[in-house]
Amino acid sequence: MKAFRGPKVWLWRWRRNPLRRRADVVEGWVVLGAWLLTVLAGVLAGLAAHRTVEHGLARERAEWRPVVARVMDRASGASAPHAGTPSGGRGWAEVRWTAADGSSHTGQARVLPGSGPGTPVTVWTDPKGHLVPRPATATQAHFRSAFIGALVGVSAATVPFVTGLALRGRLERRRMDRWDAEWARLGPRWGRTTG
Repeated sequence: MKAFRGPKVWLWRWRRNPLRRRADVVEGWVVLGAWLLTVLAGVLAGLAAHRTVEHGLARERAEWRPVVARVMDRASGASAPHAGTPSGGRGWAEVRWTAADGSSHTGQARVLPGSGPGTPVTVWTDPKGHLVPRPATATQAHFRSAFIGALVGVSAATVPFVTGLALRGRLERRRMDRWDAEWARLGPRWGRTTG
């Protein structure tokens, strides 16, 4: 089909031309609007997600604190470290720590193999004293927020892009139906004039 269209002319839908149809102008505005909304939605959603994630991770770095906890029981599943284990051979153990408000808490934490009762281990807690993972560093936070922002931006841009494609496809089908109707009306006359 592209072979019959001829050379590509930019902005042909807005140029004065006796063969330009109203459908061509409408399609031009649909394409322009879809592209503008795609770019705008993607950029705004991506920046908003980036800022939100960056702010949340910075808040975690500011609020979460390391606390020294004591192992209560021997670590379960802890054995000598193996080269292929992702946790570096660490096992889970029950630990006890005292929060900043003086309350005592217990929970499960990863500890080194062979850690017996009373062994100190560093855990991270939130302001309420609950166990949390180690907060992301500033570099990790920037990478995560940029990655999530990019994913959200692409996802948000998909909606207007796909909507524009659907509208353009509908306009194309409508135009082809009109051409079929015109050809059905004029086609039989065409044969009579050549004879």
